[in-house]
This record gives sequence, structure tokens and C-alpha cells, in this order.
Amino acid sequence: MPNTVNYATVFLQQLVQKYTRELLTTGLTTRKVEFVNANTIKIPHVTVGGYKDHSRSGGFNRQNATNEWTPKTLAFDRDVEFFVDSMDVDESNQTLAAANITNTFLTEKAIPETDAYRISKLHADYVAAGGAPDTTALTAANVLSIFDGYMSQMDDDEVPEEGRMLYCTPAVRKLLKEAQEISRYIDVSKASAGIDRRVHSLDDVTIQMVPSGRMKTAYDFTDGYAPAAAAKQINMILVHPTAVIACDKHSYIRLWAPGTHTQGDGWLYQNRKYGDLFVLENRIQGIKINEQGA
Repeated sequence: MPNTVNYATVFLQQLVQKYTRELLTTGLTTRKVEFVNANTIKIPHVTVGGYKDHSRSGGFNRQNATNEWTPKTLAFDRDVEFFVDSMDVDESNQTLAAANITNTFLTEKAIPETDAYRISKLHADYVAAGGAPDTTALTAANVLSIFDGYMSQMDDDEVPEEGRMLYCTPAVRKLLKEAQEISRYIDVSKASAGIDRRVHSLDDVTIQMVPSGRMKTAYDFTDGYAPAAAAKQINMILVHPTAVIACDKHSYIRLWAPGTHTQGDGWLYQNRKYGDLFVLENRIQGIKINEQGA
């Protein structure tokens, strides 16, 4: 068989950049994860004793140090395949070519689904670990005080200040813009055609707006993704990335040219994504969730 160019590899780097740029939960991604077997990671949890009074007659107080491992099994294993007849590619003026199929699939299906899965899984794990989402209805008058309450609770629980992120729906971001307690600073010294009223951060917390369709408590992943029948709207999540592990173990993209496969006269596109997100049970203090009430 003659050598063929796998065109997916030609624009693979652009796809990776697109995925990283447009995936709204990329800030939760754990950069390095150790796998102990094909589909399991082990999360360490170290417990140590504290100080005791020192005796000047000699010796030290020995305490116990234990290292427990919690296994987590990856469950988000997804794939898709498209077959495009050679003549369909030719007669559509290349609109069904590899780059267009891949771009459309990533933009409209893969990236939104990954965000939806991560956010709903974070919610499910948080509740399973004993977390209780706040169901207070948010308004422009109370949204900042509720946010301040979450921040204060995290401070008291010694969650690191640096790195906290706020994921919120467009409706909540609008409330933040309208909040009465926010002080705005406009630099009129710069030659600018307009005024930027967006709220990019709050008390050094990065704000990431997420479409409400990706912020549900549960989804049906039978065919793509869709909100589950009993799903509630998540309004905002204040989270420190160290409270979760979000990883992708395997990503596969392949485009088979006509003649390089046995499934017909056409282009065969395959895509697989394998990974998951887990909340660390001993760090749920680093997560605060506001959701729709009953």
C-alpha cells in the first residue's frame, strides 16, 4: 500500500490550540496525572500527627505518618466516526473536507460536551462527598454578599487565596455588572473607542462565563449530551483547582483517505476522547456551588 498523508495530523496542532482556547473549564485541567493501570489513578492522602511539648532531657516525640491511596477509575470514554463519500466531498466544493468536519464537531459537540460533563461531574462528586449546594436566589442586591460569604468560608478553611476561579452563567455575570457594591474605574487617559464594562475578575478571582446550557447538574450522554430530565441550573461555582483532578488520558484523531480502509469509497474520520474529573473528598472546602432551588 502506498504511503498516505493522514491529513488530521497536518492540522492537529491547530485542533489542540482550539480545544484549549475554547474549552471553558481548561483552568481545572490537571497537568500531570500518574496512572497505575489502564484506567485508574490513585490519589494520595497523607495524614501526620502534630507537635508535642519538647523535653530538654533528650529525645523527640514520635508521631505517626500514614499515606492512604484513593483509587479513581476513568469513566468518560467517548468516540465518534464519520464517513463521507468521495463524491460528496467533490460535489460540496470541499465543505465536507477533514478540516471542516473536525472544526464543526469540536466547536458544536466535543468542546461543549466536555465542559458540561466536567461541571456536572464536579457537582455530583461534591454532593456525594457531603457538600451542600447553596440554593439562594441570586439578585443584583445580594450576589456580592453571597460571593463574599463563599470567599470568607474558604479563607476560614485555609483554602489558598491565589488561583480561585468563579464559573458563572451569563445571567450571573450580568448581576455582577449590576451589583450595587461594585466600584468601577475607568481610565480616560487612554485613547479608546469605547468603555469596557465587563467584570473580568473579582477580588483577584478569575471570572469565567459559561453558557447556561453547559451548567446543569446532570446530563444524558446517550447521544451527544442533553440536560437530564431532573437537571437543575447551576448558577455559579467558586472553586480552587487543587480541589479537583481533571485529566485526559487519551485523545485520538484520525482521518483515513479513500483506499486506506475497507469501509467504502470515501473519507473515514474517527475521534476518541478518554478522561474524567474527580473531586478530592478531603478538599471539598475549596468548592462552593449556587444552584437553582427546588
